[in-house]
Amino acid sequence: MSPSATPTSPVTVAAITAEAKATAVVSKPEEEANTNTSSEVSNTANTSISNSNIHVSSHPVLFHKITILRSSLTDPGTFRSVLRQVTYHLGYEATQSLQVQKGLPVTVPLGKELTPEHEELRSSLDCGFKLLDRVALIPILRSGLGMTDAMLELLPNSAVHHIGMYRTPGVHEAPVQYYNRLPRGKCQSDVAYVLDPIVGSAATIMAVVSILKKWGVPKIHVITVLASKKGLELLVEKHPEVFVTVGIVDNDLTENGIVLPGMGDVGDRLFGTGNHDSLENTSNSNGSSGSGSGSGTISATTASVDGGNNTAATTAAAATREEQANKRKRSASLQLEMDIPSSTK
Repeated sequence: MSPSATPTSPVTVAAITAEAKATAVVSKPEEEANTNTSSEVSNTANTSISNSNIHVSSHPVLFHKITILRSSLTDPGTFRSVLRQVTYHLGYEATQSLQVQKGLPVTVPLGKELTPEHEELRSSLDCGFKLLDRVALIPILRSGLGMTDAMLELLPNSAVHHIGMYRTPGVHEAPVQYYNRLPRGKCQSDVAYVLDPIVGSAATIMAVVSILKKWGVPKIHVITVLASKKGLELLVEKHPEVFVTVGIVDNDLTENGIVLPGMGDVGDRLFGTGNHDSLENTSNSNGSSGSGSGSGTISATTASVDGGNNTAATTAAAATREEQANKRKRSASLQLEMDIPSSTK
């Protein structure tokens, strides 16, 4: 018999068995510890919200994609693509409560291995489903546009009604509505999905919810990628019947209503307009973009000669901009539309 085939003694077998049992006993707590660690990581990704109308996603792939949206290194093209993917996932979770009619007849093609008898049996089974709820999509301009196409792929027969809103942090307590394409007359939709990538102070969302309530929507569902805990709590407090589907929840909210860490200004990141002001300022300081130093000198000389005219023109332009801004505020302010505390930004 070769040395490799030497039988193991009973004492050795017993020792190995005992060692294996000890290893199994030790490995089980380690496995549980690893599971607990994974659970802790998953739980820390979202702040718990104790409300049955708010669904906070717990999907790890979604967390991964939201991290891409957070990153300042993500270019506008990638940002738009990932936001579309995230919206598609959240849309599936948000639409799980839609009503359907079941038991509809469906003609299924006959496979190669099926006989006519099988086809008769299959055709006698009514296995079809059809959505019954009439859906309206309400993207809040302009960042909500980045979520619209994904929802239309999911629900291609939905109506789309745009609402444009803007806020000036530290100046207006209520957002300003500058665009509204809700149909006049009685609401023809059973459920409205409000699309906004970020819910910060929830002032904008609450204004839109108030508008939709006056329009007569029976059910309102907000779909957002990222929200602040404080904003969600305020939304639930003022509109407890509204449903929310959110990807991730952040704890911090600044006095101006900015979520931290958040993911920046979604509108600017979607359309690549984040550096517009800086480029414009640089252009003005150098005379004109793409011009040499001589052009800048000529511009400076011309400004010194026509200083009085330039000053008057600048003053007139500033007055025109201020007048237009005041007109928008007077015509579109939603302070009377909302029921929010005066301290909310």
